[in-house]
Amino acid sequence: MRKARAVLVSAVVVLGASLMIGATPAQADARLSGVFKTSSECERIGAHGVNQGWWNDYSCVWEGRYRYYFLYA
Repeated sequence: MRKARAVLVSAVVVLGASLMIGATPAQADARLSGVFKTSSECERIGAHGVNQGWWNDYSCVWEGRYRYYFLYA
């Protein structure tokens, strides 16, 4: 009985760990691709990346504390 319980507990721990490793945040695939001073420059580079096939989609996000636009693609 002790061995069966030890095996069962080990299996549950391994299963739980494997589920946690496979979990990712919703925007895990979006990566920082550039930092720009103006919105127009960020949008221009983002559109250029789509046209070149570097990424499928992008977003320019203003970060007020840094006073820059961050390009995520």
